Amino acid sequence: MKSFTKVTGVAAPLDRANVDTDMIIPKQFLKSIKRSGFGPNLFDELRYLDEGQPDQDCVGRPLNTEFVLNLDRYQGATVLLARENFGCGSSREHAPWALDDFGIRCVIAPSFADIFYNNCFKNGLLPIILSDGQVDQLFVEVEAVEGYQLAVDLKNQKVITPSGAEMEFEVDAFRKHCLLNGLDDIGLTLENAADIKAYETRRRQEAPWLFDAIK
Repeated sequence: MKSFTKVTGVAAPLDRANVDTDMIIPKQFLKSIKRSGFGPNLFDELRYLDEGQPDQDCVGRPLNTEFVLNLDRYQGATVLLARENFGCGSSREHAPWALDDFGIRCVIAPSFADIFYNNCFKNGLLPIILSDGQVDQLFVEVEAVEGYQLAVDLKNQKVITPSGAEMEFEVDAFRKHCLLNGLDDIGLTLENAADIKAYETRRRQEAPWLFDAIK
């Protein structure tokens, strides 16, 4: 999993509440358990004017020129500004995969659906909860200034605006440790690889009959 320390980049405003996971990555594209390849179909029904199909090349598809992520000023965005209850709906882990594959490293919103929120941390994406007033302020500033960038500092738990204003956010200490060090569940387990190997060796000596079938 990619680590997350500090990200500075263009912020894109998705000004709608209750964005569900089927809107983030529609169900017809859930054909793979790989974490890559979902970016072209992120927000598929909003980004394109036609209906997307699995394995379809998106290069020639007609774009919705009014959708925020298709606007020139938000190209290359790494921070997504959203409204309340972002990521509601089904529990598909493909939703943070699609955001990450598109280039989004952080989502800022007043609230998130619980399962989506948890899935973000397990996949290197940082979800930040700020107050309604703070999010409203960011929407106003983002839409007023082309090229508006936010700096997201996980170590110090701050969102920093171009003016230097700082907005502090809360994050669980264990999740913060995992993101800073790029550790998903497998990575955490492998930190104890030497102990696991020693246990297996000892068990082979103590109970060799358990391993007779493993040759």
